[in-house]
Amino acid sequence: MSAANFPAELSDELVFEGNFVDDPQDPGGATDHGITLATLSHFLGRQATVEELKTMGPATERAIYRSMFWNVIQGDQLPSGVDLVVFDMAVNGGPKEAGEMLQRCVGAEVDGQIGPKTLAALAGVSARALISDYSEDRDAYYRGLRNFPRFGDGWLNRVAKCEAEALALAPA
Repeated sequence: MSAANFPAELSDELVFEGNFVDDPQDPGGATDHGITLATLSHFLGRQATVEELKTMGPATERAIYRSMFWNVIQGDQLPSGVDLVVFDMAVNGGPKEAGEMLQRCVGAEVDGQIGPKTLAALAGVSARALISDYSEDRDAYYRGLRNFPRFGDGWLNRVAKCEAEALALAPA
């Protein structure tokens, strides 16, 4: 399991995400290091400003990633490598979508909530095979989005880089 992976996974995630952007064609809106204005607002319990998003520090980013993404997907309970692809999908597509995708890949009931039944379904599944299957599902997910023509190349590159990183982390 991967309790010690969160700092490394966060470092990888920040490489995938980048700095502040506010593309009017991106339904996520203003985003900094992969954290949207809506996510920061939810974390703070009030409406955040774009300036607060731009100036949030590493401690806030880390707390958001830990509490709103990593913990929600049970990152500490996922095998090394699998944790990275599920975490990256949670950040980019939402924790519920990330959970549903994992559940489909392991044949668990699909409800988006990674819990004991989903974790039990991981037993006996090759982490490397799961990473590849999950990455194929991510690829198909992005291809089905209406903004694929605008953002698709970046999304598919992200999936490929994340898969390569995850396979390097996975047990042989």
